[in-house]
Amino acid sequence: MRDSDILDALTHIFRENFDDDALVLTPATSARDIRGWDSAKLVMLILAVEERFNIRLHSREIDSLRNIQNWIEIIETARLRNVG
Repeated sequence: MRDSDILDALTHIFRENFDDDALVLTPATSARDIRGWDSAKLVMLILAVEERFNIRLHSREIDSLRNIQNWIEIIETARLRNVG
């Protein structure tokens, strides 16, 4: 799966969770950039990402989620872990 495919899927997930069809994600987007992104929303995003990509994120991975690029990299890593 290409980074752009993951970004597209993340955009869909974020738009649904923030109820904002105009939300645009870039690799640099972080919680500071999205109104309403709090710890409860983070949990909902993680659950949606795990379901969409059929992965389980480890706590150390979750702790390193600083921006969308981190999300993409961690999703790629988790998907590879599931294949191996």
